[in-house]
Amino acid sequence: MVQKDKALETSQVEGEPSPSPVSGEACAEAPGPVEDPSIGVETTGHRKFISGVVEGFYGRPWTMEQRKELFRRQQKWGLNTYLYAPKDDYKHRMFWRELYSVEEAEQLMTLISAAKEHGIEFIYAISPGLDITFSNQKEVSTLKRKLDQVSHFGCKSFALLFDDIDHNMCPADKEVFSSFAHAQVSITNEIFQYLGEPETFLFCPTEYCGTFCYPNVSQSPYLHTVGEKLLPGIEVLWTGPKVVSKDITVESIEEVSKILRRAPVIWDNIHANDYDQKRLFLGPYKGRSTELIPRLKGVLTNPNCEFESNFVAIHTLATWYKSNMNGVRKDVVMTDGEDSTISIQIKLENEGSDEELETDMLYSPQLALKLALTEWLGEFGVPHQYNSRQVPHSGAKNSTIDVSSLTAPSLCSSTTVTTVFQQPIMSPVVPSLCPDPHSHPMAKRQQEVEEVEVEKKDFDEEPMEMVVEKLEEPEAEPDTEGKPVSPILADKMAEDLKPMDTDKESLAESKSPEESIQEDSGSDIAPMQTDEQLKQDLFVPGPNEKPLFIAEPLTLEDLGLLAELFYLPYEHGSKAVQMLKEFNWLRANSSTVSVNCKGKEPEKVVEWQTRAEKFEEMCCSVIQMFTRLSNSANRTILYDLYPYIWDIKSIISMVKSFVQWLGCRSQSSAQFLSGDQEPWAFRGGLAGEFQRLLPIEGANDLFYQPPPSMPTSKIYSIRPYFPKDEAAIYKICKEMYSEGIEEVPFPEQDSDLIGDRLVGGFLSLSPDYGFVLEDEEGICGYALGTVDVKPFIKKCKLSWIPFMQEKYHKPDCQKDLSEAEKMMLSFHEEEEGLPESFLSNFPSLIKVDIHAKVTDPSVAKSMMGCLLSSIKANGSHGVFCEVRQTDKRMLDFYSKLGCFEVAKMEGFPKDIIIMGRSL
Repeated sequence: MVQKDKALETSQVEGEPSPSPVSGEACAEAPGPVEDPSIGVETTGHRKFISGVVEGFYGRPWTMEQRKELFRRQQKWGLNTYLYAPKDDYKHRMFWRELYSVEEAEQLMTLISAAKEHGIEFIYAISPGLDITFSNQKEVSTLKRKLDQVSHFGCKSFALLFDDIDHNMCPADKEVFSSFAHAQVSITNEIFQYLGEPETFLFCPTEYCGTFCYPNVSQSPYLHTVGEKLLPGIEVLWTGPKVVSKDITVESIEEVSKILRRAPVIWDNIHANDYDQKRLFLGPYKGRSTELIPRLKGVLTNPNCEFESNFVAIHTLATWYKSNMNGVRKDVVMTDGEDSTISIQIKLENEGSDEELETDMLYSPQLALKLALTEWLGEFGVPHQYNSRQVPHSGAKNSTIDVSSLTAPSLCSSTTVTTVFQQPIMSPVVPSLCPDPHSHPMAKRQQEVEEVEVEKKDFDEEPMEMVVEKLEEPEAEPDTEGKPVSPILADKMAEDLKPMDTDKESLAESKSPEESIQEDSGSDIAPMQTDEQLKQDLFVPGPNEKPLFIAEPLTLEDLGLLAELFYLPYEHGSKAVQMLKEFNWLRANSSTVSVNCKGKEPEKVVEWQTRAEKFEEMCCSVIQMFTRLSNSANRTILYDLYPYIWDIKSIISMVKSFVQWLGCRSQSSAQFLSGDQEPWAFRGGLAGEFQRLLPIEGANDLFYQPPPSMPTSKIYSIRPYFPKDEAAIYKICKEMYSEGIEEVPFPEQDSDLIGDRLVGGFLSLSPDYGFVLEDEEGICGYALGTVDVKPFIKKCKLSWIPFMQEKYHKPDCQKDLSEAEKMMLSFHEEEEGLPESFLSNFPSLIKVDIHAKVTDPSVAKSMMGCLLSSIKANGSHGVFCEVRQTDKRMLDFYSKLGCFEVAKMEGFPKDIIIMGRSL
């Protein structure tokens, strides 16, 4: 979730020259490391402003190499602070009393040294609030000893966090302290003084945002106590009006500053994504006027879990800060020159946009985004892969370093990160793309890590446990409360979110995107096809030959589209909003192009078809962006983004196919039983919005499509069936039916027999509910169905069966029949109808199959999703399929598509298994 114990970054000194928010100077190199390496903050006569990044989310922590890259970027962009608070370091919060082991200490010393080398202030945070007894001097001494140890590592700045803990004190503390606030302030002041009143010392209150203050900010006894009793040298963290604040206004900051008697440091969760596994935030820093800068002590962004996805978040924060580094007030008239030109640019850029009503003349989020994306684009073309292997943590039983035995830090820049508390990660063996197999980002050593049982605290609100979808249970269809929530219910969301929670079982169990990438493909329909597998038969050009394929480079337009698809918590980018609106309109007006209404209102038909074509073009641009990004040279960035672009590509492909079906197949009775919901009513990001606009929005298992273990750019397309596809479908049907049958194949003269028996009736009598799967070689799968099987069977008996009886003569039943003869005989025998009690619940018959060469399991789910959407849109509430008892492949195939074996009923065929699925 939006967590709290996250690494904070601190910003730059205000007295430095202020680069323009739109000029190249915004990315100019910041001053180098400070003269005194023991203090990572410049100490000038000017007011110090903290700006930077927080690492404190759930899941896999950033690696040492990533953190060093973070420090390099911070220095380059003019940010100055990093707050160390990773959840997987359980000695930071859950077992805060335990000292670090020798191995762990070496990691921290290396990290602190790297920060100093780049002039970045390293702040070590500790969260003792879960179980500390404030009145027990032994507990206070234990905390001092722990921070003494960290200070010997070279750390000079600290933070005490008391977020997301029970407000009730233990009986011993109640005898000593008059309130919870007094207890926290007492120990914070004592630690601050014990450490020699460090220049930077942060305190996170339990009431860290407006919605957590009781009864409100101005009347909160807790905040008043903190403001009155906390020593003036201690800074206070604040997330804004809410945990995830859409806007932070000058008025709200002035209000809380008055109560706290100091300017707060903003812990900004605007780019935090660990509360929703399907969301990523690539939009600009927004909703915070530069007028806030002179009214704050600092801003620390708590960004996405995926390191490489934070380029925009951190870059635009730096642009925002540097656009008013000197605290220029709005009433100051800008002089002629470059700044005035920039103001005009910003004003023009904001005209007609959705920027703040009160335009910020110093900073434009859209211009800042363009600046960031332009610089980021260059990174994609640089071949690069991180070594993300991590050292197994030494565990609680390891020997610890005693403070008195510490000497000068022995730093080793090549040491990898110690992960102290980490859920086991599935690590399938994958081919390496580089000479050194250990340097591959996916090639992780199997780690044995201690699992720490987390005792879940009882909070009044625990939204994370309701909304995080367990990836281990994709079949479950959660109720409304369990569905992902996203922007228009923003206020409610923010009230529920607790960004700084650390002991949530549901989140501890959830997978990080990189873990999702390594999902065991054996648990799905088929192993994933990857570029590595395809390379086995790749064409290698000779000296005078040209390559068959040259990957198109990623463009700035691609990155702009990517950012708009994954924008900000409370809003999608303009292109994403346009796609949602267009799909909603096409869906709502599909009756104008339905089979029964075509031609009656030609103008409306033309309008619908024109808008459908434009919508398909937008969908294609998303798929093309996915392909180009998947082929980019920088695999490090790709690995962090891939689960998200795979997800959006999959749902957009399904939506595109559904719109194609609406335009040429839908009936006048088409209806969308779920009704029209506001686009931002649930979580799940843009993909979630589109999912909820499809008729089968509750079929979460079909939308859960883990990416392949290695990124691939191979694309499959799904489209409605046309008569010209019949031969290809017959061919696939015959090949897949014959697979595994040992006896002689069917006679050549009866080559159509299998297709006629299994799919012919669908193609002839119910083509409106047919879809085909295509790759670059042609059709490789199909999904067929009929909304109501009873009239379908009647039609078969009247037209299809007589035609088949003429084509295939009845074999002699006196002799042993071959498989082909048995199939011919079935056309001449009367089939018993299924019982009415069954058909009332499962009225629709379906038939789905995919060629064995297709090894991507997600396409089967997408095919099923398109078919079920078309069937449910026309009123069905259940489907069934018929499978031979001996056909283990199809039994397994359908079961993984959410179908279950229906208990035998009177009237069921003897040698056929009926599988059903409710809609």
